[in-house]
Amino acid sequence: MINLPPLQSLSAARFETSAILKKLASASRHLAELKGVAASIPNQAILVNALGMQEAKDSSAIENIVTTHDELYRDEASPEATTNPAAKEVLRYREALWQGYTAVHARRLLTANHILNIQAVLERDRAGFRKLPGTALKDGTGRIVYTPPSPELLPGLMGDLERFINDPGAFDADPLIRMALIHHQFESIHPFYDGNGRTGRIVNVLYLVKEGLLDIPILYLSRAIVSTKSDYYRLLQSVRDQDAWEDWVLYILAGVEATAREGVSTVNAIGAALMDVKHRIRAQHPRIYSQDLINNLFQHPYTKIEFIERDLQVSRLTARKYLEALTASGFLVKKKIGRNNYYINDALTAILIA
Repeated sequence: MINLPPLQSLSAARFETSAILKKLASASRHLAELKGVAASIPNQAILVNALGMQEAKDSSAIENIVTTHDELYRDEASPEATTNPAAKEVLRYREALWQGYTAVHARRLLTANHILNIQAVLERDRAGFRKLPGTALKDGTGRIVYTPPSPELLPGLMGDLERFINDPGAFDADPLIRMALIHHQFESIHPFYDGNGRTGRIVNVLYLVKEGLLDIPILYLSRAIVSTKSDYYRLLQSVRDQDAWEDWVLYILAGVEATAREGVSTVNAIGAALMDVKHRIRAQHPRIYSQDLINNLFQHPYTKIEFIERDLQVSRLTARKYLEALTASGFLVKKKIGRNNYYINDALTAILIA
C-alpha cells in the first residue's frame, strides 16, 4: 500500500546547498521585482484578469485542453454563448483562481477546504476526494511507475499537507522551497478524480499570496512547465524513485525566476500601453474619456457594448457611440462573430499573445 511521509519528515538543511541558495536568491529577487511593478498598475483587476487568462490557457494546455487566444477572449466576453469545450475549461480555471484568491486573501490561510472548492469550480462537481484508487502512472514502455495513495489515506495526507502549508514554523525553509515541496506532495497525493494538475498549479500561486510574496496572483508557472513538460514529469518521478528533492527544488526555482522575469516585462508593457492609450483618448476624445473607460478596455481584451453599459453606467446607444468612435480613431478593432460585435484592444492583445 502506497503511503507518503509528511513533508515535515524531510530535513530543511538538505536544501541549503550552494546551488539551491544561489538560485533561491535570484528567484526571490525577480519575484520581488514582479510584486513591485504590479503595484504600479492602479487597477489591479486589469492584471488579475489579463494575466489570469494567460495562466488559465497555459495550465489547461498541460492537460491537452487547447484553445486559441481569439476563442478564449471572445468566449470570456460572451460566456453564455460559449460552445467551445476547451474555452469553457479555461474560463473555469480563471474562475477557480479568482475564488481561491478571494478566500486566501481574506484570512491568509490555504486550507484543504479551499483546495476542495477550487477543484469543484474547475470540474463543476462536488465529488470531493476520490473514493476509488487513483490512476496508475506508466512510463513509455507501459510499466507502472507510480500508484497514488489509497482513498482511505487521503484525509490524513491532506490534513498533513494543510498543516505544512499553514505553519511555516514547522519547516525552517524559504517559502519558495516550501512551495516546491507542497506542489510535489499534492501531485503525488493526487486527491481528486480529475483536475489535480490544474488545482495544484493554482495552489502554487495562492501559497505565494498567503506568504506575502505577491499581493495578487500573477506568477504563472504554467508557461515554464509547458516549455519543459518532459523535465517536469521526469523530476516529479525522480523524487519518488531516487529521493531527488534537490533537483526538483532547483527546477521549480528556475521556473519561478523565468516566469517572474517574463511577468515583469509583461506588466511593464501593459502599463506603458495603458498610459499611451489613456493619454491619446483623453486628447482625442475628451468628451468620452474616463478612467472607467480605460479600465474597461484593459480588463477585457475583447469588450462589447454591454460591458461599457455596465461599467460606465451609460445607455446602450451611448455605449455604442463610444466604441464606434474609438474604432474609427484606431484604438479598437471591430470584429463581428456570429450575431455579436466585439471591440478588440489590439495594443493589449498583442502583449498577451506574444
